[in-house]
Amino acid sequence: MVATLPLVWFEREILPDLRARVAERAAILGPASATPDNPYEALPSAAGVVASQHVYDGALMDLAPGLKVIARTGIGYDKVDVAAATERGIAVTNTPEGPTISTAEHAITLMMMIAKNVKRSESELRGGGSDFYTHHVGIELAGLTLGLVGYGRIARRVAEIASGLGMNIAANDPYLDPDRFDGATRSDTVEELAGISDVLSLHIPLTEASVGLVGHDLLAAMKPGAILINTARGGLVDAEALEAALDSGHLFGAGLDVTDPEPLPPDHPLLRRLDVVVTAHVAAGTAGAKRRIFNSAFDQVVQVVNGQKPPHLVNPEVWAR
Repeated sequence: MVATLPLVWFEREILPDLRARVAERAAILGPASATPDNPYEALPSAAGVVASQHVYDGALMDLAPGLKVIARTGIGYDKVDVAAATERGIAVTNTPEGPTISTAEHAITLMMMIAKNVKRSESELRGGGSDFYTHHVGIELAGLTLGLVGYGRIARRVAEIASGLGMNIAANDPYLDPDRFDGATRSDTVEELAGISDVLSLHIPLTEASVGLVGHDLLAAMKPGAILINTARGGLVDAEALEAALDSGHLFGAGLDVTDPEPLPPDHPLLRRLDVVVTAHVAAGTAGAKRRIFNSAFDQVVQVVNGQKPPHLVNPEVWAR
């Protein structure tokens, strides 16, 4: 008897060179069958989902009564109602290792672009003129302090690269044992970290407690002339407070891969600023990262459907059920 392949629903098109690998292990549902009127047309029969952008609440989960697993293609799972999934016996997984290299490199890229005033320099060059050297102001990062809010996989990779630039590393992570900060100076609070950092980079998940973490108070606690980098989640930063800190000159600039809302509308004031670089949540968008993330998410779907515990289970309490 030929084994029946599990039905797996995909939000995004499968990379062409991975499609044959997927087809050997699963029956592919979506997204080709999706329509604007019914983007979830093929979802009801799915046993597993490889999830990217959609919000998965209880109502959406109920469209697929046989659903066993929702596998997020990324670290964050704030778009999945984990409690609702657990209540329904649905495993939720993520891919914490896939985007590490790409996202860390992107954070460093944003930091360098702001520190070297790349956007302003290019704008002035396009506008014509002369003696650009006299008016250009950049920042040398060697000897400065990079503060990392959160000290997980991506933050540690950022620290490794920044150390190579000669930067000092400090970090705050209340969930990490004090003896696990390696080469970083440990700060007891985010406010303390902000006060000693020339660059403050965010690497924590978006939770009820962390929404708007970087608001007027924390921005005021940052060193004058500091740089803010966010490659984590847009909701961590109060955009109006950030604009005020930039307008006052308290911050030198900001590099953002994530925003709230996302994407920003084309006329958003942050996009018009020369002291802000915004990218469209593409930090993990390299070819290598896309493959690692997709393969990890899909493999975990197959594992759960086959009764095997996946390595990155967000709600482990569901497994006993």
